[in-house]
Amino acid sequence: MVSRQPRKQRKKLYKARLHERHKFLKATLSPSLRKKYGKRAVRVVKGDTVKILRGSHKGTEGKVEKVDMKHLVIHVEGVSVAKADGTEVPRPVHPSNVMITKLNLEDKHRLEIIERK
Repeated sequence: MVSRQPRKQRKKLYKARLHERHKFLKATLSPSLRKKYGKRAVRVVKGDTVKILRGSHKGTEGKVEKVDMKHLVIHVEGVSVAKADGTEVPRPVHPSNVMITKLNLEDKHRLEIIERK
């Protein structure tokens, strides 16, 4: 049985091995994609188009520029924050706060993974 203690939940998240982290990088699909593929959520990859659902950038739509498996965040094109010296840096977004609106199907294996089951 998995513990319900927040302390142990966080520990499991932070101590997860690299090959286990892909499970934490899933994002919900848009209703049209959900109907087409019969899945509720899939793993976010570079090149997907996503819409941000939470936070100060809510409603922004853009392509995924980078997926950071170490910190479990993604960087979306057009989502940035200004530093004190005026330079713009990409704002990390957690995958649970986005909805995938268009899939990047350039990799043939990804389509097989999505249509599995």
